[in-house]
Amino acid sequence: MTPPDRDGAIDLRETFRQQLLTSIGGWTGALITAVPTAVFVVVNVMTTLRWGIVAAVGSALLLSGYRLVRRQSVQQALSGLFGVAVAAVIAARTGQARGYFLFGIWTSFVYAVPFAASIVVRRPLVGLLWEFLDPTPATADDPPWQRRRPLLLAYTWATLAATCVFLARGIVQATLYHQNATGWLAFARIAMGYPLFILAVGFSFWVVNRTRRRLARETEQAAEQDGPGEQASQAGLAGQHGPA
Repeated sequence: MTPPDRDGAIDLRETFRQQLLTSIGGWTGALITAVPTAVFVVVNVMTTLRWGIVAAVGSALLLSGYRLVRRQSVQQALSGLFGVAVAAVIAARTGQARGYFLFGIWTSFVYAVPFAASIVVRRPLVGLLWEFLDPTPATADDPPWQRRRPLLLAYTWATLAATCVFLARGIVQATLYHQNATGWLAFARIAMGYPLFILAVGFSFWVVNRTRRRLARETEQAAEQDGPGEQASQAGLAGQHGPA
């Protein structure tokens, strides 16, 4: 039977995994992120900043309602709606269309900090999350993943990729913000959102899974090499203790 504490750990991992997938939101999550931004820029150019703000918030509300009607999770919709609302408030307070993008620029830099810091302290965040959701198979003699150099290196590269994504978003959009290039800001916001996220996730899966497969092969080879030696040792011990 599986120990109760192990069952609890598996249930916790599965719950967290489902929550993580839900927070990403799939293609509707991408729409919730992209549509209000595009609507804001188009309506702002065609009319005024006030109507651009109203249109952006309205489109976010419609998308949230769409998910409710279809009985889908509203976690992504609510977080997207919150981001749009904060961006709209900043744009209204500054009186400038480019103010709509300030909140996204700030959050990009804020997200980059813990990822970069985790690399410095040799506890990469991608490794902490990955090993919680899907621990690397190991024997009783194997050290923790953070002390296994290949795994630590793979998770470091994956965390570095995430750090670069956040920094790239922040730096590019901050540059466009200071140039008052609202149209290009919207383009960068959309293009550097899910597309970069997918690239970073793909790279992380590639580098981590390659390392884990290599470690699994090495473990199997070591077990095969130790097998004949253990059998010979046991045969020798049996001969020594056998009848004279």
